[in-house]
Amino acid sequence: MELLALFSTAFLVGLSGALMPGPLLTVTIEESTRRGAGAGPLLVLGHGLLELLLVGLLLFGLGGFLTQPVVGRLVAFLGGLVLLWMGREMLKGARTGAVQLQLTGAETAALFPARPAWRAVLAGGVISLANPYWLLWWATIGAAFLAQAEGLGAGGVTSFFSGHILADLGWYSLIAAGVAAGRRFISQRLYQYLIMGCGIFLLILGALFILAGYRGPLNV
Repeated sequence: MELLALFSTAFLVGLSGALMPGPLLTVTIEESTRRGAGAGPLLVLGHGLLELLLVGLLLFGLGGFLTQPVVGRLVAFLGGLVLLWMGREMLKGARTGAVQLQLTGAETAALFPARPAWRAVLAGGVISLANPYWLLWWATIGAAFLAQAEGLGAGGVTSFFSGHILADLGWYSLIAAGVAAGRRFISQRLYQYLIMGCGIFLLILGALFILAGYRGPLNV
């Protein structure tokens, strides 16, 4: 039950991050005009391999450090603050209409030849590494999740990472398919409702993380 809860929470948090427009979304739209629906999974593969490497570094390089009670509480507290900030920004963006899902460029697909698959995979990793918000996420929220997942052993780490990466895979694959088909698959209103729902979820989870920073380990 704990593993399922960890998987579900990681999926929802990952989806919240994926839904927000950013560099990876831009590259997904552009690459989809060249390669079609297959661009999404290839870009997420590169993104996921980079994250898997980072998870390994965190576990084997900082694993003992993160499991120290004081460090674990500090990471949970910082992660909670970032979650609160992300949730607030998502609600603000959805309420003001500043967050928009723009799917453009499909009509120019024939003008761009497909590039080798390895370049799409590489682009997914490079664009993630160049995104400072990605590094901030893993230094705070990701590290806090890993500290909790590690307490459940290999199954916990697997549940966390699989839930996180499946959220990315599902969303960006849907984006790539929509661009390739040259049609909108989700209305702006529904998209804003999704953003608001995820924002509320992040606010609640952020409060729980901060509470864990004061009281001890967080059970998700």
